[in-house]
Amino acid sequence: MLRLTAGRVGSLLARRATAALSTGSARMASHGHEVSDTTDMSQPLYYDSVDLPLPDRPYKVELTAAEQSLKQKEKGPWNQLTNEEKIALYRIKFCQTYSEMGRKSHEWKTVLGTAFFFLGLTGLLFWWQVLYVYPPHPRSFEPDWQARQLQRMLDMRMNPIEGLASKWDYEKGQWK
Repeated sequence: MLRLTAGRVGSLLARRATAALSTGSARMASHGHEVSDTTDMSQPLYYDSVDLPLPDRPYKVELTAAEQSLKQKEKGPWNQLTNEEKIALYRIKFCQTYSEMGRKSHEWKTVLGTAFFFLGLTGLLFWWQVLYVYPPHPRSFEPDWQARQLQRMLDMRMNPIEGLASKWDYEKGQWK
């Protein structure tokens, strides 16, 4: 089995190498489909986190002309910047503020609603099965039957020492 696996890996590598040499584009041995772009995980990534306030890289890497001019203006005195420009500079560096990161999510409502929906659906399914699938209860579940069965057991004096008959007073006709 190991030889079979090694042979398959070798043929796969040979096909990929041949395809890479012949085409030279992003279209490799992918059965006629484009190969998706991958993220280089060795490079710093941006992520919002309350625990780690400074991400590895800024939120926006490629800046427009307006954002580049704003970055040049940033190098000067900050009291000359308007509040909108300061907010725009912040949004270049970060995606969310602390208050936006800490904002409570309403996802719990969706989760709870979905759980209750499926509980209700399960209840309806169970009710339908009780009505149409399960057979009717046997006669021995009826209270009249159970009362007669108890009376029969007492009349037969079943387990008169420690059992049911020992707890019945036969002279008075009631439980002791």
